[in-house]
Amino acid sequence: MNTQLVESLVQVINSLSSEERTLLQEKLQRQSNWKEQRSRIIKRGKIISDRNQGKPFKPSVTEIIHQMREGKDEQLMQVFCP
Repeated sequence: MNTQLVESLVQVINSLSSEERTLLQEKLQRQSNWKEQRSRIIKRGKIISDRNQGKPFKPSVTEIIHQMREGKDEQLMQVFCP
């Protein structure tokens, strides 16, 4: 266990304003609710699938991701290799 890290974190947390502590608490709470998040994602996925009558997306989600990556690669190439 890294006790020095823990002590540093305690100092940082103690130095936070009440607003910052509230924000930190919210972010930590969101991470602990991953099961609820997963359930909501699955439920929404079913709603979308039902609305689409079970037909696959056109273009497929994989193809959309591929296109977005290509676009991002192109942008990076323009910035770093003019």
